[in-house]
Amino acid sequence: MSSKDTALIEQDVVAYLTRHENKSLMRFITCGSVDDGKSTLIGRLLYDSKMLYEDQVAALEADSKKSGTQGQDIDFALLVDGLAAEREQGITIDVAYRFFSTEKRKFIVADTPGHEQYTRNMATGASTADLAVLLVDARAGLMTQTRRHSFICSLVGIRHVVLAVNKMDLVDYSEERFNEITAEYRKFAEKLGFESILCVPMSALGGDNVTEASDKTPYYDGPPLLTYLEELDIGSDTDAPFRLPVQWVNRPNLDFRGFSGTVASGHIEVGDPIIAIPSGRRSTVKSIVVMGDDEKQRAEKREAVTITLNDEIDISRGDIICGKDHPAHQTDQLSAHVIWMADEALLPGRQYVIKTANRLVNGVVTDLRNKIDVNTLEERPGKTLSLNEIGVCKFNLSHPVAFDPYQENRQTGSFIIIDRQTNSTVGAGMIDHSLRRAENVVWQDLEVGKAERAGMKHQKPALLWFTGLSGAGKSTIANLVEKKLHDLGRHTYILDGDNVRHGLNKDLGFTDADRVENIRRVAETAKLMVDAGLIVLSAFISPFRDERQMARSLMGEGEFIEVYVDTPLEVAEQRDVKGLYKKARAGQIKNFTGIDSAYEPPRHAEITINTVEMTAAEAAEVIVKRLTEGGYLEA
Repeated sequence: MSSKDTALIEQDVVAYLTRHENKSLMRFITCGSVDDGKSTLIGRLLYDSKMLYEDQVAALEADSKKSGTQGQDIDFALLVDGLAAEREQGITIDVAYRFFSTEKRKFIVADTPGHEQYTRNMATGASTADLAVLLVDARAGLMTQTRRHSFICSLVGIRHVVLAVNKMDLVDYSEERFNEITAEYRKFAEKLGFESILCVPMSALGGDNVTEASDKTPYYDGPPLLTYLEELDIGSDTDAPFRLPVQWVNRPNLDFRGFSGTVASGHIEVGDPIIAIPSGRRSTVKSIVVMGDDEKQRAEKREAVTITLNDEIDISRGDIICGKDHPAHQTDQLSAHVIWMADEALLPGRQYVIKTANRLVNGVVTDLRNKIDVNTLEERPGKTLSLNEIGVCKFNLSHPVAFDPYQENRQTGSFIIIDRQTNSTVGAGMIDHSLRRAENVVWQDLEVGKAERAGMKHQKPALLWFTGLSGAGKSTIANLVEKKLHDLGRHTYILDGDNVRHGLNKDLGFTDADRVENIRRVAETAKLMVDAGLIVLSAFISPFRDERQMARSLMGEGEFIEVYVDTPLEVAEQRDVKGLYKKARAGQIKNFTGIDSAYEPPRHAEITINTVEMTAAEAAEVIVKRLTEGGYLEA
């Protein structure tokens, strides 16, 4: 129990709890570069606001002597740096959340890492914050991370910033140095659109201008940090359009059917009309149920509730319940800002899983419009996004999703990007707008379809996808297979890697990004040919499983046949018909598969051909036999 609360609770516990419950809540983050004093500042706030328990104070004093960096004095950073690695290195690695309150307001503060490699952690902490306390070391001034964190704060919707010029005690509380840093920062932040910027000269270690005004900075006439946090009006969005992303359809028995989730914005009351997106069906709220089966008349933002309706309408997990007059938008093509969070670069054309609200869909980055330089805020062209880079991307989704622009609603305007192979979160996106063509372009139904076209040819359409290293024999075997099918009177077409690069893909190189785009175009072309009823043979190295899976996903059941031409690298090098391996070993060819670019062999190919054990002619016989057995050559 904190010393401050003990006396209040002893006097009137009910009054204390009521007052505490009705306080407003502010979420804020501390961010900035390495060693700027973020953890120390939060520790000082907790300590000076007397919100520490007695055993915490005792543990802090003991830990400071054992692991602290301040000699025999208290090291306030240890209150926040909880990981052993953080204490050993004196840095913050993960986001640490702490709760504290004062007489006027409750706070949830996120201490975020300063190291560039942990920028993704900082973005996570910023995504729910109302305000950012951006620390700057008075000796070093603005750093690249200072600018990067400022831009991310602006990007994720933070509108209030405190520039805490920390460690002023190490520059003798120089007014000149303080003014120099604040002027530079305000000039940089002009384009970021913050509603307010307060600059405070501070010493988190000494407590100057943290909870009380310091007589060491007579030139500063603003409030101490804590006073500003208590009094700042961060606004209320209870009047924003109501949004309830449905997380769970609650059906405990035959007499109850409710829709559970956390209110993302606005408010709802019993009797209010609603509209469900994407179905567009309408009803009114019958009841609002909370934990313990209690009911209430009204639900507001951040409340977890279950809503029942007066009509039986179709609503599923991932749908969004909206206010009647303000439904969310829907689209399957959108533009968004993306923060990339993975060591492996974002590759346009590669399929990822997109999670928005509570819905999962497949999505492809069709275009990386530009990357943003965090130092100058200039937009520059680029083909990929690397770790911690930020860019503007266009997405094509497999199914429409309900959304609001991020600037209007953080919860329904954001999404995460998930790698299909590892299931890891690799990026975070903030939706700017729907692409107009998504609303104007519709699929045209045709009278003659794939089945009719294939029936005329007396065959089942299919895509034989030959993959393997350069020199494995893919094109040779594919040619022999097509010749045999031609002799049988079948209708075929070969898409060969070299030939396609002379025309359709002549603008592409051999970087990972270009390889992905190369395969995406080929897959889309092959899809059209399969739709025409043809048996298509595609002979490409296609080194990445993701892109081969993307091609498979475009085809119908049983139409994609992966043929793995399995040839060891040393055998392919010995053949080296085109002399490419020799040039790659000499450094004359960059990004060559098997040498300085990876090849990911198939895990479950329909057909595997070992070219060491059989000739190309024997391999062609095996493939045609499999097609015959599979019914592809008989209508």
